[in-house]
Amino acid sequence: MKKNVMIVYAHPEPTSLTRQLVEVSELTFREQGHVVTSSDLYGMNWKAVFDESDFPARANPDRLSFMSESWHAYSTGRQTVDVTSEQQKLLAADALILQFPLWWFSMPAILKGWVDRVFAYGLAYGYKDEGNRYRYGDGGLKGKRVMLSVTVGGPEIDYSPRGINGPLEQLLFPITHGTLFFSGMDVLPTHAVYGTGRITAASVVEAKETWRSRLERFFEDEPIPFRRQNDGDYPDRHVLADHVAVGQTGLLAHLVE
Repeated sequence: MKKNVMIVYAHPEPTSLTRQLVEVSELTFREQGHVVTSSDLYGMNWKAVFDESDFPARANPDRLSFMSESWHAYSTGRQTVDVTSEQQKLLAADALILQFPLWWFSMPAILKGWVDRVFAYGLAYGYKDEGNRYRYGDGGLKGKRVMLSVTVGGPEIDYSPRGINGPLEQLLFPITHGTLFFSGMDVLPTHAVYGTGRITAASVVEAKETWRSRLERFFEDEPIPFRRQNDGDYPDRHVLADHVAVGQTGLLAHLVE
C-alpha cells in the first residue's frame, strides 16, 4: 500500500554521510512506490529560534506566553507560512524520518528549532486544548511511524551498555519518548552509524546498504514498547502505578518489559 513519507534532515555539508543516507531514504521509499517529501533545513535556511516573530497576530501583546500564543496561532490559522507548510507536510505523512548527526549528544539546533516551531499547541501537545489528556501514545500525531537516523562520530563501544557516553537510546530518550512518543507517534528503534569521524569509503558503502535494508522493513518493524499514558499504567496520568515496573525507576521503567 502506498504511503506518504516525510524526511526532515539537518546537515550543512552536501557530501556528508547524513546527506548520502537521505538520498538512500528518498530512493528506497520511491522504489517501493511511496510518496516522499523532504525538508532540508539548512537548504531552506530554516529559522531555528522560536520567538515573538512566530506569532504575527498576538492574543496578548503585553506578555508573551508561548503555549497560549501557539494555541491562538494554530487554532485561528495565524501561524507563519513556513510553519504552516511544514505542518501540512507532517499531517499528510504516514511516516516521519529525522536524519541528523549527533552533536553534543542530541540533534543539531536547527532541527530542535524545527520541532519547537512546528510542534504547536493543539497539534503535538495540548491536543484539542485538553492539556495533558492526550500525550504519550495519544495526540494529534497518533498513528504515524517515526524513526531517527543518526550518524555518530565516536565508536560504538562508547555507547555500549557500560560505555563512557551511555547507551544511545537513553541519550536520545528526550527525543524518542519526550518529543515523538509524547505527541502520539509510534517510535521505531533508532538507526545509528558509528565511527563516522574516521569512516572509510568501504564503510560508507556498507552503511548505505545496511540503511537500505532497514528501510525495507520500515512499515513492518515493531516500535519501541513505551508505556502509553492512557492504557492504565499511569492511573493519575503522572506516576506509574505501584504494581507496574516494581522496583524500577528512571527511564527504563517507562518501557514495557
